[in-house]
Amino acid sequence: MEVSVRDNNVDQALKVLKKKMQREGTFREMKRRRHYEKPSEVRQRKKAEAIRRSRKLARKLVQRELEGKA
Repeated sequence: MEVSVRDNNVDQALKVLKKKMQREGTFREMKRRRHYEKPSEVRQRKKAEAIRRSRKLARKLVQRELEGKA
């Protein structure tokens, strides 16, 4: 990952880097890898994430339908 520093503004470059890392999920990945996760816990977490994504998608679809009717 690369961020260019413009006009010696390191604070702005750091802010951009953090935003990029957040968007790619790097912080979440580092936090997850700090401790060993059993295979059963991995399956459980992935299943919960999939459910969360599907519910979010369903909410978005319902919201779009409501906006279309109004």
